[in-house]
Amino acid sequence: MRLLALAALVAVSEAAAQPPASIVPVPLKVVDPAFVDTTAKACTDFFQYANGAWLAKDTIPAAYSSSGVGRDMSDRNELVVRSVLEDVLARRATLAAETTPHKLATFYGTCMDSTAAERTGVSAVKPLLTAIDGIASRAGLVQQIAALQAQGVNVAFGFGPEVGRHDAAHYVAGVYQGGLGLPDRDYYFEKGAAGDSTRRAYVTYLARLLELAGTPAAESRRVAGRVLAFETSLAAASMTRVAQRDPAATDHLMPLGRLRALAPHVAWTDYFSAVGITSPVQQVNVGMPDFVKRVDSLVARAPLSDWRAYLRAHVLAETAPWLSAPFVDESFAFTSRFTGAKAQLPRWKRCLREADADLGEALGESYVAKTFSPEARARAKAVIDDIRAAFGERLKRLTWMSDSTRAQALDKLARMGEKVGYPERWRDYGKLDVQDGPFALNVLRAHSFEWQRTINRPGAPVDTTEWNMTVPTVNAYYDPSKNEMVFPAGALAPQTFDPAADDGANYGALGGSWAGHELTHGFDDEGRHFDAAGNQRDWWTPTDSLRFTQQAQRVVDQFDTYVQVDTFHVNGKLTLGENIADYGGVLTGFDALQRALARNGRPALMDGYTPEQRFFLGYAQSWREHTRPEAMRTRVTTDPHAPARWRVNGPLSNSEAFARAWGCKPGDPMVRPREVVPQIW
Repeated sequence: MRLLALAALVAVSEAAAQPPASIVPVPLKVVDPAFVDTTAKACTDFFQYANGAWLAKDTIPAAYSSSGVGRDMSDRNELVVRSVLEDVLARRATLAAETTPHKLATFYGTCMDSTAAERTGVSAVKPLLTAIDGIASRAGLVQQIAALQAQGVNVAFGFGPEVGRHDAAHYVAGVYQGGLGLPDRDYYFEKGAAGDSTRRAYVTYLARLLELAGTPAAESRRVAGRVLAFETSLAAASMTRVAQRDPAATDHLMPLGRLRALAPHVAWTDYFSAVGITSPVQQVNVGMPDFVKRVDSLVARAPLSDWRAYLRAHVLAETAPWLSAPFVDESFAFTSRFTGAKAQLPRWKRCLREADADLGEALGESYVAKTFSPEARARAKAVIDDIRAAFGERLKRLTWMSDSTRAQALDKLARMGEKVGYPERWRDYGKLDVQDGPFALNVLRAHSFEWQRTINRPGAPVDTTEWNMTVPTVNAYYDPSKNEMVFPAGALAPQTFDPAADDGANYGALGGSWAGHELTHGFDDEGRHFDAAGNQRDWWTPTDSLRFTQQAQRVVDQFDTYVQVDTFHVNGKLTLGENIADYGGVLTGFDALQRALARNGRPALMDGYTPEQRFFLGYAQSWREHTRPEAMRTRVTTDPHAPARWRVNGPLSNSEAFARAWGCKPGDPMVRPREVVPQIW
């Protein structure tokens, strides 16, 4: 049977080995003149000028919610990742079962085996559903919540280790809100036809999953309604995303005894044991105390039948994408309400993305060997180093900041870490269990492996080598608790960066919209509350803090005026941190370009553009994006990033350097009045 199963896996894999022509990526440039709309005016709408010719020809593929830089780069990266996965799958029979490559091959192969998924259906998760049906007491309920959380199922609340807010050298246990099935707590309370429609669709979706799992149709609808009511109670006690932007609002470190007093009906000692913690928990950061109180009240008083219905629905929703086709189709139909996608991604892409999410570092080393040379890494680091130096000079020149705050800001900048390309040490997957059985169980096992890998961290020193993104990811991040910037190799490629490209292009794309952006996050409305060591601490003088807040409000006011989609405006408060980072990235990136030009010399015009103009084109084209309206509506509520058009036109209209480079005059739409322009970094 094992040989037959392996043959089936290889056959399925080989059948999908060649990507269709529609997804073969076109070559990308950091600045592509073919994307420029020469009929548009740079000083009127620079996003349209830089990207309009591309927008006019672009059609979003049916399986995507958007197209643009992110999709183009991800498509290229995924072809490389696919080659890595196909290679280990072809060699699986020759690999020792305990090795990471064998586990990676089995994980991907069981996912690609659609025939097995159809044959197995919901039986793959029957043991989980049976355990839920067997809950007969409050103590048993807490045990089952713990068991599901340890397998990555989002129920009741969030729990896990986090870097200590006031001792960033050590981990602490954290409890947070969670357990909702809709994308955000606001969906449970949205008034009007749209909100009613979303909630009805959610009930219908859950009812269909329950029915497919064996519950009679009439009962499924009734049970799904109870699940919505249960989650609405959780949502009512959940903090909004805007409220969570204040780090102090989620900073409630308390001894275990106080947590027990806050939520006395949750048997915390039993819970900690059930999730795998082996050492006594001394203290916990309770991010949202009101939410924990609500969970406690539901543990104490909600009917166990409601809890069983809720947990059952979440198990099915979590695993539906990996069960038989009826489950997969229901999951896609519901999630497409929020993305606008018209068709599912091909199976190999879905399997590849899950492999990257769950075993990312198992394939990262091979990905790097194929895509990211030492020379590319060195060039990217040189751009980032120029960004750091330029931001330091800006700090020294600030007129609104006092010397005492400035000294600590410079110290934070000097001690800010950076990770470029890939980890120095790859993750050990020796304890990961991957089997030939149903793929849904391999996903749960992978989640359990990650849970057990980290669950006993509270009290231990922080692992400063760890990455929170996989190497092929087209993204980057700043972590305030570690005071570090991280740039995966997947993002350090055209259209973001090309070691062979000119400085103007690279400093606009990588420097402005990536490196400068992430660095500025260390000094945005959230990041500024953390010091050089990563501790949450108010290191600002009261006067400086007030000045920052006043200038930040200008950013809020600016973005509140922009339309996101239909009649919905950008939420200036929700997007404040990203908008500050975009603006700081533009300012710092431009300064860094001037450093590079002074060092390397000014080149001749390229494609008719000066280095400064190519900087702004590189920045604007790095946000080249075309998004479905359904996804834009979802992002109004859930996404702290403004739409791409405003991420370009917003900060550039505040930039005097942009106006000089393009000859813009006061009164042009891309030149905002100086009296309303934020003066921050």
